[in-house]
Amino acid sequence: MIEAIIFAITIVLPNLALMGLGFFMQRRGEASQVFIDQASSFVFNYCLPCLLFFSVVDSEVDYAKQITLIGAGIVVTFILFVGAELYAKRFVSRPIDQGVFVQGVFRSNMAIIGLATVANAYGERGLSIGAVYMGVVTILFNILAVITLSRVSKNIDDTWVSRSVMISKKLFTNPLILALLAAFTYKALMLPPLTGVIHKTGDLLAAMALPLALICAGASIDLKSMLHPSGLSMQASIGRIVIAPIVAIAVGLSFGLSGVHMGVLFLMVASPTAAASYVMAKAMGGNDVLAANILAFTTVVGMFGMAIGAAALRALGLM
Repeated sequence: MIEAIIFAITIVLPNLALMGLGFFMQRRGEASQVFIDQASSFVFNYCLPCLLFFSVVDSEVDYAKQITLIGAGIVVTFILFVGAELYAKRFVSRPIDQGVFVQGVFRSNMAIIGLATVANAYGERGLSIGAVYMGVVTILFNILAVITLSRVSKNIDDTWVSRSVMISKKLFTNPLILALLAAFTYKALMLPPLTGVIHKTGDLLAAMALPLALICAGASIDLKSMLHPSGLSMQASIGRIVIAPIVAIAVGLSFGLSGVHMGVLFLMVASPTAAASYVMAKAMGGNDVLAANILAFTTVVGMFGMAIGAAALRALGLM
């Protein structure tokens, strides 16, 4: 049990430390909102794509064997989405809150918190598997987010056709998805390994991705919002921090997952609410204050939930 606790602390504490550094920098005035916005854009458009591309291209993982893991991830996502939709329809009165609530429950921060924790737990092999999982589930996340947030229409021209066009543009201009598609294509064509200046430059950019993203996440934390959540944001946070990991474990066991695959599924699903949920809620006319509260609370508290769950799975020999 002690070994399991040490394992959990080891994979979560580095992330918390970097987020704490970002929060400390923000409090000292060393990380302004301009810095956070520019650094986050840099990570999203350049560093993370390099990390994902080279982790897939350099990996010897047999991606055909990840189908079971991806299938489990899709099932978990649909269970959380449908469950949150039914709950919101019954207990959340305002349409402006319903989609934000649903998104806060089913959409996890795979690209930053999830990948960083998987990398801490399993190294390069886990990172490669996590990248493939993220590539597929991210597409599903975006489709479901548009569906649930479409309750609130900002103008009469906002139709299902326009929303379909919008989501298609988001998918096919997303740097992370483009990087993964490029990597899969490169491997499928069996091209020679990338070496020299290109690989070295990519490695340098990739090395900055997760640390800088975590620092920005910490610098974005608003303690006032986090410590005074509304009843609705607390309900969504419980769904993300407690219900989502339990569903992941149940589905993972039913799919026969264990070891690194169970670990990747759990850590990806148990991650806090995705930062993109706030951006999309604001863009589509949802309650952005509620989205911010859910994001802040789950970002901090959810990390401890990940540690507890990881320790339990490790002790049981499942992760």
